[in-house]
Amino acid sequence: MTTAGGRRPGVWVVAVLVALLTLAGTVELLDRDSADPSAQSSVVPGDEPTASAGAGTSPSPAPLPSPVATPAPSTPAPSASPKPEPRARVFAGRRTLVAYYGTAGTGALGVLGEARPDQIMERLTRAARAFERPGRPVQVVYELIVTIADATPGPDGDFNHDIARSEVERYVRAAHRHDALLLLDVQPGRASFVDVAKRWTWALRDPRVGLALDPEWRMTRTEVPGRVIGRVDAAEVNEVSLWLANLTRRERLPQKLFVLHQFRTSMIERIHRIAVRKHLAMVQHVDGFGTGEQKLATYRTVLRPDRFHPGFKLFYDEDVRLMTPARVLAIRPRVRFVSYQ
Repeated sequence: MTTAGGRRPGVWVVAVLVALLTLAGTVELLDRDSADPSAQSSVVPGDEPTASAGAGTSPSPAPLPSPVATPAPSTPAPSASPKPEPRARVFAGRRTLVAYYGTAGTGALGVLGEARPDQIMERLTRAARAFERPGRPVQVVYELIVTIADATPGPDGDFNHDIARSEVERYVRAAHRHDALLLLDVQPGRASFVDVAKRWTWALRDPRVGLALDPEWRMTRTEVPGRVIGRVDAAEVNEVSLWLANLTRRERLPQKLFVLHQFRTSMIERIHRIAVRKHLAMVQHVDGFGTGEQKLATYRTVLRPDRFHPGFKLFYDEDVRLMTPARVLAIRPRVRFVSYQ
């Protein structure tokens, strides 16, 4: 388990490393899939200026089952969170996204797996409502780890496994029932991000489903998950984001959520060369647990608000004096995506 710059480990793995904080330079790049220069930035105009402040089966591409009718949750979803429409933008209307993170059927990797999708939605809704402010509605998100890094090679030698397709289908249906978004989180082990992401094409065709990459679990051909903190180069991120943007455009889907997890500058190499895609709402999700001051120091060090919407993680168990929603909302640059683990 890591300290303030680290993250809770995946199943069967333990990461014992200290966060390394170094700053990177800033270079603006244009989106290769964007013809409209005004659409290059994924950052919503009108936000406040920056201020200083302190893991189955490999699925085949088959259609999703129709959503199943179930009773509405006892706690209604937050108001003013419209369902995605064709070509809708994720952060339109100054939305704040609030997510529960984890995998299906177990709480070992995060709060999301502590109950079934419908049951956990009641808790998630209450947590999200605390982030609502006038003119700033909230959107609830299931962040589901669908490919989990392993400490052993497995049948493919890639040090990862997928959770069952049926589990992911349950969350897709639940996202439709509860007006939520679903974020598929991948920990690739020794596989490439794009190869793993393509295993989930069937789910990413759904308008509510986005993708998150976790470089902590991206290993080289000689590394083992849990023994080192992984990393990814901007070129690999760009390959994935271009593939996802093309899928979104080809299927005529709304803008998709695309998240990069990070708690060290070294985890994303040449971050200044990551392309901004107008078909994706790109989030840099700053992880790391500890005191509020330690978490804010990591946030200020790794954040690149010139090309990403800022994200921030809260740990129910590992954080020291869990930061309140009010304190998170006071962070500058303003946090647009909050997740609980």
